[in-house]
Amino acid sequence: MAPRANWKGFLRLSLVTCPVALYPATSESEKISFNQLNRQTGHRIKYLKVDADTGDEVPNEDIVKGYQLEKDQFIEVSKEELEEIALESTRTIEIDEFVDKSDIDPRYLIRPYYIRPDGKVGHDAFAVIRETIREMDKVAIGRVVLTNREHIIALEPMDKGLVGTLLRYPYEVRSEHEYFDEIQDVKVTKDMLDLARHIVNQKAGNFEPEKFEDHYETALIELINQKRAGKPITPKEKPAATNVVNLMEALRRSVGKEAALAKADEPAKKPRKAAAGQKEMLMSIAGKAPAKETSAKKRSAKPQRKSA
Repeated sequence: MAPRANWKGFLRLSLVTCPVALYPATSESEKISFNQLNRQTGHRIKYLKVDADTGDEVPNEDIVKGYQLEKDQFIEVSKEELEEIALESTRTIEIDEFVDKSDIDPRYLIRPYYIRPDGKVGHDAFAVIRETIREMDKVAIGRVVLTNREHIIALEPMDKGLVGTLLRYPYEVRSEHEYFDEIQDVKVTKDMLDLARHIVNQKAGNFEPEKFEDHYETALIELINQKRAGKPITPKEKPAATNVVNLMEALRRSVGKEAALAKADEPAKKPRKAAAGQKEMLMSIAGKAPAKETSAKKRSAKPQRKSA
């Protein structure tokens, strides 16, 4: 079952309109998270909203928004005043233009959402908009309001739906010159490039996200399970850094290392599986759902026939 929609409204291309719902395409809820505790009592830490000067707790109904002009001077803005400047994009994703995907600078990308028709009506209009974007091989650019702020959104077809990616405004993207201007101009020799290209060719492959393992998440699960089991926690030895001063020597060693790794991986043609710890706990942790694979295997197991 799909999660609750983050936004519901209308998708409009000129006079073609359909009701749609927008859902988060990513989630971090499966990651290990921690609470802050009082070391003395073991109780959770609770945060209160207090007046910065008096220290008194302030109830939610007495909290308002304010813009700071200078120290200790604010302009108060009410909820009603913010509603007065609500934009049309609060309820409508208006497609303004179509661009090539290659035109979108990756620095402007924020996060993706799934977009689908909302309810039983509007599927025809949704299909027309989706297939037009697909046929033209373009990205549709529109605007949408989330959490009271207007965002640029880039729409692309995916299967029977659309993926909408929020984009940053230019003032949110820092200039690269602030960071790159002091990088020295270095001439890279042909021999170095040839060795580096050889390393790249040895590492060439296809992007398969399922191959990648979140090593830190796996280590967290192992740590928690060891502590629950009462096992002593011993620090692991850190790998020693290889002290290679000469750049050409480092490239040559890298070529040899990658060749050795490739030879060792030759028998295993199948892609690596993600660590088991990321799919199911060695010991179940409260609040974590049991692994789907385990329950699926149980359901698929055939009952044994009783002997007469």
